Amino acid sequence: MVQRWFAGPGVQRKQIREGRVRGALFLPPGEGPFPGIIDMFGGAGGLIEFRASLLASHGFAVLALAYFAYEDLPDKLLETDLEYFEEAANFLLAHPKIQQPGIGVISVSKGAEIGLAMACYLKQVVATVCINGPTVVFDIPLRYGDLVVTPIQQAQERAQVHASGALSFRHFIGDPGIKLNPQSILPVEKAQGWLLFIVGENDECLDSKAFAQRAMDQLHSHGRSSGRMLAYPGAGHLIEPPYSPCCFASWHSGFPNPLLWGGEPTAHAAAQEHSWQEIRKFFKQHLPQSRSKL
Repeated sequence: MVQRWFAGPGVQRKQIREGRVRGALFLPPGEGPFPGIIDMFGGAGGLIEFRASLLASHGFAVLALAYFAYEDLPDKLLETDLEYFEEAANFLLAHPKIQQPGIGVISVSKGAEIGLAMACYLKQVVATVCINGPTVVFDIPLRYGDLVVTPIQQAQERAQVHASGALSFRHFIGDPGIKLNPQSILPVEKAQGWLLFIVGENDECLDSKAFAQRAMDQLHSHGRSSGRMLAYPGAGHLIEPPYSPCCFASWHSGFPNPLLWGGEPTAHAAAQEHSWQEIRKFFKQHLPQSRSKL
């Protein structure tokens, strides 16, 4: 799957096939250097570019990164190999138009789990936005060198069927599973950079607010004040840039029924508009020598 977007005036798009890394790099107009960001989506796989191109129009150099179901990457995500994402971070930092010494990450859903893992384990990542993602490793193992994090298995019996026939996985991962598998909780207290959790309180895919609150509590218990959570009542799972339609449910490969994402249209639209401003402010504040324009 490839979802492309027309970049703003002067923004350049370059297809990336460097080593194992696959994606598209969007560069703002001008000489730079620009603050660098890796942009990832979730379990749909493929390459999705619209958010990266929009961020580039605001002065950020953004790598829309694919990690499965694209070109010669694996068709299915059977293991999260963090070294692939480290390779992508190193590629971005080696680019002559990227400002040193660190980069940002923005990601949603399963991608947000990976983005948070990058923040925890990779020194290159200094600012991370996690949109409606878990703060534990679930479903598939996470590997980084000799480290292997065993995932929490999803509680299939917790899946619910909405009146529309769509599946809700909000309670797919319960507290009992987390308490029995504490080694699967991502060590957010080890993150060297800043964290911004964006959550929709009407997220029907995941209890994302509970996960983000757990991460905030972890940070506070270790004396860390490097995290912030923005919770939006009435917003669903797919919080995207402003004026994107609220996607309440949609088909997803591998499931017999549509998946329920949630969201009340008016509240969801307001969340998208406000969070987009906050995302840009966050990266402007925490990425090195940002030259972005708000």
